[in-house]
Amino acid sequence: MSAAALDFARENRQRFLNELKDLLRIPSVSTLPEHQADVRRAAAFVAAELKRIGMEHVDIIATAGHPLVYADWLHAAGKPTVLCYAHYDVQPPDPLDEWKTPPFEPTERDQNIYARGAVDDKGQLWIHVKALESLFKTGGGRLPLNVRIIIEGEEEVGGEGIAKFVREHSDRLKADFALVSDTEMFAPDLPTLCVGLRGMVYTELEAVGAMTDLHSGMYGGAAPNPFEALARIISRLKDENGKILIPGFYDRVGKPAAEELKAWKSLPFNEEEYRKKEVGSKELTGEAGYTVLERTWARPTLEVHGMPGGFIGAGGKTVIPAKAAAKVSMRLVPDQRPDEIFKLYSEFVRTLVPKGIELKIKQFSIADPIVIKTDNKYVQASTVAMKEVFNKETVYIRSGGSIPIVADFEKFLKIPSVMMGFGLPDDNLHAPNEKFHIPNFYRGIESIIRFFQRVGNEG
Repeated sequence: MSAAALDFARENRQRFLNELKDLLRIPSVSTLPEHQADVRRAAAFVAAELKRIGMEHVDIIATAGHPLVYADWLHAAGKPTVLCYAHYDVQPPDPLDEWKTPPFEPTERDQNIYARGAVDDKGQLWIHVKALESLFKTGGGRLPLNVRIIIEGEEEVGGEGIAKFVREHSDRLKADFALVSDTEMFAPDLPTLCVGLRGMVYTELEAVGAMTDLHSGMYGGAAPNPFEALARIISRLKDENGKILIPGFYDRVGKPAAEELKAWKSLPFNEEEYRKKEVGSKELTGEAGYTVLERTWARPTLEVHGMPGGFIGAGGKTVIPAKAAAKVSMRLVPDQRPDEIFKLYSEFVRTLVPKGIELKIKQFSIADPIVIKTDNKYVQASTVAMKEVFNKETVYIRSGGSIPIVADFEKFLKIPSVMMGFGLPDDNLHAPNEKFHIPNFYRGIESIIRFFQRVGNEG
């Protein structure tokens, strides 16, 4: 296997990191309308770099929301085709006062780069781009396999644009497998392949009482209170032991195989360290009878994320709000079906509505749960590539999170996904002080170089 691409990547590490910093400076927050121009600017930045390194047919594709970026290079006759997926949009940086350095001014500390989007997913997106550049530059402008790239700007807001594109333009994304780097390693220096993702149903409950906000002294005791109604509803969705009380909710919950559970037990996991350093709570909660890894990887959940409405400013204001909302999501596992779960949830919630309250139920996004089979040659090649870089056996894990497009790739493109992620459990994705461990950025580039070479049968 040629070492020239690895040598090129090592010689250009600082440039690669500096370029990543330029991308991280763009506040491409997909959920906030005031950042629409920034999202488009990030798409243009990525598209320009793909064109510069040698990718062809680079296209910024308009959607009903934020644009997709497409590119390909299809001149490796007889070789497999990989579909590289990533996203350039990021979460909002709030709360800003908890950041040690500004979220869109990338800062190096303790071998980490701190910025919103550093690990989720701009740093991992850039791993793909720089691995391809290294192969192009040392391969006479050629790659060891065929490559298609699809990068979205709506992953953090549901991914509706890319889902529609995959359904309607599957011919343009034809490939043998997908490469997704939007996951994490189980522990530092431990090469990890994610083979399972939970699905999701994200909803909003809006409770409406009176026609306008009312003075609680004049109307308290007579007027319905939407916040109180939501509190009553939410309190009856789960019991005190974490069991979800929606009838039929657990009917299709598949159990991990015995060998998978055995493998999880061998992972370097310390529950007390997890509680203290990752969660930071006095106690861990959840369903009795299951380990932490089972509860976070292989059991469904129901969580409340926010309850906007009423008066939330400093001081007091004695108002009964006319309406209030609660954002509620459910993480799903195989073999649960998002549409069925949403129906069960909606039906049950409507039975809990107090008198005087009108309830509206909105569905924001859904994702299917998925488990990837590990016996295909692309998964096997990726585990060997990472072992060569990290000098340790690659482990298989699941993730508690959701990447909706992975299930779409399997459903509509009929291809497996290889989820090679290089984040760490303490990288604070979606939280203040998000970071990416710089050595993992470099090792990620080398891992993908080796992976592509191996799949292209250069070694």
